[in-house]
Amino acid sequence: MSDAGDEASVVVQELTTRARRAARALARTDTETRNRALKAAARALRTRSAEIVSANQRDLDGLSVERNAAFRDRLTLTPDRVEAMAVGLEQVAALPDPVGRVLHEWTQPNGLNMRRVAAPIGVIGMIYESRPNVGADAAALCIKSGNAVVLRGGGESLHSARAIQAAVEAGLQEAGLDPACVQIMPSADRALVGALLQASGGVDLIIPRGGKSLVERVQREARVPVLAHAEGLCHTYIHASADVPMARKVLLDAKLRRTGICGATETVLVDAAIALQILPLLVDDLSAKGCAFRADARVRAIVPSLPEATPDDFHTEWLDAVLSIAVVDGVEEALDHIARHGSSHTEAIIAEDPDVAAVFLNGTESAVVMWNASTQFCDGGEFGFGAEIGIATGRMHARGPVGLEQLTCYRYEVRGTGQVRG
Repeated sequence: MSDAGDEASVVVQELTTRARRAARALARTDTETRNRALKAAARALRTRSAEIVSANQRDLDGLSVERNAAFRDRLTLTPDRVEAMAVGLEQVAALPDPVGRVLHEWTQPNGLNMRRVAAPIGVIGMIYESRPNVGADAAALCIKSGNAVVLRGGGESLHSARAIQAAVEAGLQEAGLDPACVQIMPSADRALVGALLQASGGVDLIIPRGGKSLVERVQREARVPVLAHAEGLCHTYIHASADVPMARKVLLDAKLRRTGICGATETVLVDAAIALQILPLLVDDLSAKGCAFRADARVRAIVPSLPEATPDDFHTEWLDAVLSIAVVDGVEEALDHIARHGSSHTEAIIAEDPDVAAVFLNGTESAVVMWNASTQFCDGGEFGFGAEIGIATGRMHARGPVGLEQLTCYRYEVRGTGQVRG
C-alpha cells in the first residue's frame, strides 16, 4: 500500500474507532435524549444559517464552468433550504423510536419466551457528492436510530458539509452525547474513500449517494455491505385509459419539478391508442417549460419536429430538462421496455383502468411503483419518514427510500425461568 493509502487507513481507523465507541453508548440512550439532540441540532442550523450559506457560496464559487445548472441547483443552499434541513431534523425527532420495537414474540413449548427486537446497525459510512443537505438527513436518521455515522461529502460540497456537521455536533454536545456520533472526513481525498470501503469491522454498512461512477466504485471495492442505487432511470407510462388533464399535470411535475433528483421521470411511455391525441399536448406543455426531447420513430411520426432518439438515450439518466419518449402497444410492452432500460428505481402508470394498473404495479421489479402520481414522490419525506438517507434498489431488507426502520437490524432476546437443554 502507498504512503497515502497508509495515512488514509490510519485516519479512517481513528474515525471508526471513535464512531464504534460512540455507537455503543448511543444505542443505550433513551428516546428523549436522542430527540433532544436532534432538536438542539435544528436550533444550531438556524442559528448558523448565514454561516452555512456563506460556506456554501465558497463551494459554488469553486465550481468548474463545465458543471450544468442541475448540478449547481443540487449544490446550492439558501436560507430556505437550511430551514428545510432544520425542519427535517425536527420531523425525525417527532417520529416513533425505531429502536427496541418488538418485531415478533412467541413462547416455545419449554416455556422460553422469544422476542425479535429492533436494534441499531452500528456504524454507518455515508458517502455523498453534491447535495450538502444529505449530511443533515443522514445525521438525523442515524442519531434517531442509534447509529453512529462517518460522513464523506464530495469535494464540491466540502465547505457546506463541514458547516452542517459542525451544527449537528453542537446539538449532540448540548444533549450530552458523544460528538463522535456524527463525524466527517477531514478532506475530500479519494484515498479516504478507499480506506472507508475497506474498513471491515470498523463500518457495518456503506451508503453511497451520488452519481453512477461513485456508486459503481463503492459496489466494486467495498468489503462491507452496501445499500445503494446506481441510477434513477424512472419511467411514467400513460395508458389508453388515462385521464388526459391528469396525465399532463403529473408528467409536467414528474419531469420538471426538479430535474436533477433521482426520482425525476427520464422516459415517458405513451400507449399507442392515445398517442395521437396526447403526444402533441405533452410536447407543448413541456416545451413551454424549456424541456428538450429524444423521440423514437413512432413518436416522430406524430410530432416530426422532435429529435430522433439513439438506442443509448433510453438508457440515460438525464438529470436535466431532457425527456426520452416512446410509443408502446399496451401495458405488457411498457413493462418490457422498463425491464430492458430501467434501473429498478421508480415507475409510474397513469390510468383509470384498475385492472391495467394492477398489472403494472405487480409487473415491475422496481423498488417503488406508483399509480396516478408523480415519480418525484419517491422521497423519504413524502413517505412520512421525516427524511431519507438514500434510495435502495437492491434486494436487501431495505428498498426504496431508506428511513429509520431500514437503519435497524434486530437481535433475539430469550427469557427463561431456568430451562436447560440437558
